[in-house]
Amino acid sequence: MATISDEERDGNGINQTPLRIPELLYVSVKMENPIRALAGNLFPHVFCSSALLGDCLDSSKAILMERESASMWELSFVVPQNHEALDFKFLLKPKDDNSPCFLEEGPNRVLVAGALQDGARLASFKLDNDHAVEYKVFVQASKVSSFDLAASWRAYKENFHPSAVRGIPDVSINSEVQTESENVSSASLELDLEHYVVPAPSSSPNSSAVYAADMTENPRSRNSGYGSNSYSAGDDSGYVDQPETEMEVNTLVPSRVYECRKLVKSLSVGTMSTLRKEDGQRGPFVDRGVGFPRIVKSSSLKSFTVDLSLDTDTENSFPAAAGAVAAGAVADQMLGPKEDKHLAIVMVSLPARGKTFTAAKLTRYLRWLGHNTKHFNVGKYRRLKHGASQSADFFRADNPEGIEARNEVAKLAFEDMITWMQEGGQVGIFDATNSSKQRRNMLMKLAEGRCKIIFLETICNDVDMIERNIRFKIQQSPDYAEVPDFEAGLRDFKTRVANYEKVYETVEEGSYIKMIDMASGRGGQIQVNNISGYLPGRIVFFLMNTHLTPRPILLTRHGESQDNVRGRIGGDPALSEAGELYKQKLAKFVGKRLKSERAASIWTSTLQRTILTAGPIVGFPKIQWRALDEIDAGVCDGMTYQEIKKNMPEEYESRKKDKLRYRYPRGESYLDVIQRLEPVIIELERQRAPVVVVSHQAVLRALYAYFTDRPLKEIPHMEVPLHTIIEIELGVTGVQEKRYKLMD
Repeated sequence: MATISDEERDGNGINQTPLRIPELLYVSVKMENPIRALAGNLFPHVFCSSALLGDCLDSSKAILMERESASMWELSFVVPQNHEALDFKFLLKPKDDNSPCFLEEGPNRVLVAGALQDGARLASFKLDNDHAVEYKVFVQASKVSSFDLAASWRAYKENFHPSAVRGIPDVSINSEVQTESENVSSASLELDLEHYVVPAPSSSPNSSAVYAADMTENPRSRNSGYGSNSYSAGDDSGYVDQPETEMEVNTLVPSRVYECRKLVKSLSVGTMSTLRKEDGQRGPFVDRGVGFPRIVKSSSLKSFTVDLSLDTDTENSFPAAAGAVAAGAVADQMLGPKEDKHLAIVMVSLPARGKTFTAAKLTRYLRWLGHNTKHFNVGKYRRLKHGASQSADFFRADNPEGIEARNEVAKLAFEDMITWMQEGGQVGIFDATNSSKQRRNMLMKLAEGRCKIIFLETICNDVDMIERNIRFKIQQSPDYAEVPDFEAGLRDFKTRVANYEKVYETVEEGSYIKMIDMASGRGGQIQVNNISGYLPGRIVFFLMNTHLTPRPILLTRHGESQDNVRGRIGGDPALSEAGELYKQKLAKFVGKRLKSERAASIWTSTLQRTILTAGPIVGFPKIQWRALDEIDAGVCDGMTYQEIKKNMPEEYESRKKDKLRYRYPRGESYLDVIQRLEPVIIELERQRAPVVVVSHQAVLRALYAYFTDRPLKEIPHMEVPLHTIIEIELGVTGVQEKRYKLMD
C-alpha cells in the first residue's frame, strides 16, 4: 500500500553516488478562522523564543501571520532538517500596536523536525472578562532541497515583478490601474447587484440546492432508455453562427485555400488519414477530428482494423476526446485485460461522509473528459422498490429481511451498470455504503470477468462537517420528504448511522483509494493500493485536489472587441467602445461582489482583450493562463464565417456537421480546448477562495459544461453572451448558477 502525501517524493531508482544536497524543511503553521480576533481588530501572531524566527521574546516583535483564505491564517518558514527545538506560542494583538495583547494559554509549543511534540490542535486564549476562545491550529512540513528553494525564489521574483507583455504585467498583485470611470455616467455604474440578475438557461442547475442522488440513473425496468440522464443533442444544423454585423466579403489569397482531400496510408501504423495539399507541399496531416478513422477490434483476432466510415456516432467506441485522453483510451483497449475496458468505481462510506457528492463530482469530471460515465445510486433503487419511508430499523445488521432487501437492490443496480457497460459504457460509479466485507465480496464476484473494480472510500472525522451533512440530508433526501418533524427525522437518521457504524469495516481488499479527511481542503490524506493504468491514475489526481469548501467562481467573456463588431474570429484585437464601458462596470461589480474577500484572484487569457477587460479590477492578483486563450482558428484566424463559407465551403460544411470535433486547419477543435483546460479545472477545484475568469466564448463554454455536467455535444452551442457574468457557486449542496447581465 502506498500513501500519497506532500512529505513524500519518489526517487529515480538509479544506484549512484549522489551529490549531497542539503535538505531543509518548509514548515507551515496555520490557525483557522479567528473570527472574534478580526472583529476586535486583533490579528494572529506567532510569539517565538527561538533564534530561528528572530528570537522575538518581545511581544511587540511577534510575527504577524498572513491570511491564506477567508478562514485560515498562515506563517511559513524554512529551517534545517535537524534544527534545534523551536519554542513558540500564538498571540492575538493589533497589527501595529502592542495593546491589547492576548498570549495563548498553556506551555510553549515545541516544534522538532517539523512536528509538534505535544500534538495539540487547539489554541486557547482568555480574552476580556475571562472569556475563553479556542481556534484550530495545524502544522505541515515538507522536505525541500536548497536548489529547489533557490529555484522557487527565482521564479517568485520573475513572476511577481512586472514584465513587458504588451506593456501589461504577466502577474500583478493589487496593482493600481488608472480607470476611465470619470467618463462614465453614475447611472451606468449602478451597484445594485440584483438589478442585473437575468434568468439562467432552463437546462442549467436550479438556484436551489439539488440532492445529488436524484440526478443518478433510474432502474432499467422503469425506463426504455439508459436512465434519466441520457442526453441527446438537437440537430446541429439548427445552429448557425451569425456575425454580429454584416460586412462585405473580401476575396482571399488563393494560397490560403485548401485543395481537395485524398486518402493515404500511414507506413508507421497502417491506418488511413486525410492528405491535404497546401503551398505545394504533400504529406500526411494530423487528423482534424471530423470523420476520423475508427479503430475496431476483430472478434477473433487480437488486432485492430480501420473503419473508414464517416459515421460520427461514437457512443459505442472509445471516448470522443483529444490528445492524451484518446491515446490513453486506445492504449487501455489494446493492451489491457478484457475487464479493464470497463471500470466500476464502488463507493464505500458511512452515511453523511460526502460519498454521493464525491461520486457526482467524479462522474462530472470523467464525462467532461470524454469518458462515457454514469452514476448508479443504490438508495434510489431502494426507494423505488421498497418505498422511501423506511425507518432506521430497516438498516439494522440483525434485520435479515432488511439485509436481503438491500442486497437485492444492490444486485439489481450492479447488473444494470454491467448491462450498460456491455452496450458501450466505460466507467460506472456504484454509489452505496458498501460498508461490510461481505457486501464488497458479493460485488467482486458479480464483476469477475466483466469489469474492473476500484473501491473509493471516503472517511471523515470532522464532527461539525458530519453534522452539517446530516442536516442537509434530512432537508433534501426523499427518505424524509414525508416526515414533517425535522427533529424526529434527525433522530431517525442518526440511529441509521449508528446501525451502520456497528458493523462498518474499512477497505483492506482489492484495488482501492481512501480519501481521509479530504473534504475540508485543509490537508487530509489519500491512500491508494494496487492502482495502475491511465484512467485510475487520472482519477487519483483529480480526487487529491477536491474539497467541499463553498466559494463562487465568476465566468465572463471579455468586453466586446473590435473584431466582434466586424464579425471576425480569432485575432488579438483591442476593445470596442462598448467593451471599454463593460470593463469599468465589471470592475465595479467585482469590487462589490467580492468586497469581503481578500484571497480572491482574477484569471485571464494571454490575449489583450481579456487583459484589458480585467485591467480596472483592483485589490486582487491577476494571473494569465495561456490555457484560457480562445480556440485557435488556424488559417481561418481573422476571417468571418461568411468568408469561410464562400472561399472554403468544404471547411464550412465540415464544421457545421460536427462543431465539437471539427478542427480548424492548423488550429484546434473544441475537444482540443477541453484537453488544454484540464489543468485549469484541477486548479479551480483546488481553490478555496473565489476566482473571476475573464476569457473567451469557446473556453467558457467548455468550463461551463464541466460545472453544469452538460454533454460534450452541447458545448459548441451553449449560450455564453457578451457582457454577462455567470456565477457558479460550489459547495456541499452541489452547483448553483446565477447570471448578471451588466449591459444590453
